[in-house]
Amino acid sequence: MAVSVIIKTLNEEKRIAATIESALAALQGQGGEVILADSGSSDATVEIAAQYPVVIAQITPPARPSCGIGPQLGFQYSRHDYVCLIDGDMLLDPGFLDEAIRFLADNPAIAGVTGHVEEMHVANLEFARRVNRNAPENRTGPIDRMNGGGLYRRSAIEDVGYLSDRNLHGYEEFDLGIRLRSAGWGLHRLDRRFVQHFGHTVNSYRLLVRRWRSKYLYGIGELLRASLGKPYFLQLLRELPELRLWGLVHLWWLFCLGLIVFLPDRLVAVGIVLAMVAGVVVLASVKKRSLGMGLYTVVAWFFHAAALPVGMLRRRRPPDEPIESRILVNPA
Repeated sequence: MAVSVIIKTLNEEKRIAATIESALAALQGQGGEVILADSGSSDATVEIAAQYPVVIAQITPPARPSCGIGPQLGFQYSRHDYVCLIDGDMLLDPGFLDEAIRFLADNPAIAGVTGHVEEMHVANLEFARRVNRNAPENRTGPIDRMNGGGLYRRSAIEDVGYLSDRNLHGYEEFDLGIRLRSAGWGLHRLDRRFVQHFGHTVNSYRLLVRRWRSKYLYGIGELLRASLGKPYFLQLLRELPELRLWGLVHLWWLFCLGLIVFLPDRLVAVGIVLAMVAGVVVLASVKKRSLGMGLYTVVAWFFHAAALPVGMLRRRRPPDEPIESRILVNPA
């Protein structure tokens, strides 16, 4: 069975050559194609990729970059029965495709299979937090989403209409996962490496600001908006504990605002609020066993909670409509 490897990119000139080479090496003896799905890179990503025998597709106006648009763009131009999704800063592990295809062949009710994502830049607090987070989607066996990508069965994607929601700036893997599971499909993580991920090396707090500007943090609010009225909406609320956390953060903010507004002595009110914030940072630091990680965790909570309502209010376009795009290179 041939595989369409989709590499989603936006300004990945530093890593894209190695990523493409790892994908081409993985396809040797397997057959298939590599599709670079570019969201409008302004660096040399496309020029570097054009040196390899890969299809290069790029969005055109009015399409705008988002985490959801790249995978769907690549799927739009893909041809084969299996679709492997990776980022432009990943190295696809040799042998993964062979093992994943065997697993899907033996398990016809499974829509997608992945493996472990090895984070290579854990000095960044965000990626270090991912490594240490024992979340259900990171475990081996049945999972609720395939964070970081993996190998999907085309027939399963066609069954649920589309690969990835172009409106989502984050949580696009969870959206696909819950749509597949709602349709009766399963997802699975093998106990082996899928990719090495060379994520951001920028300061963690600058990364938070960048993700606000790029709308990445709006993803969970956009996901809520997309799921309103769907049969799996209540399931989504149960499966995303961060939603309850962001809700608690909003209640905490309202309580703090109430103290400042209604206490006669504003200085006392501000002092109480600051003491509460310090207390939460201390508790988070004890749990994380690191003051730096504890402080970053609380700041990240604030960013995510503030982005939630903004994402919910954003306009949506039909997620199954064709992505406005053009083929820049087609070696066939």
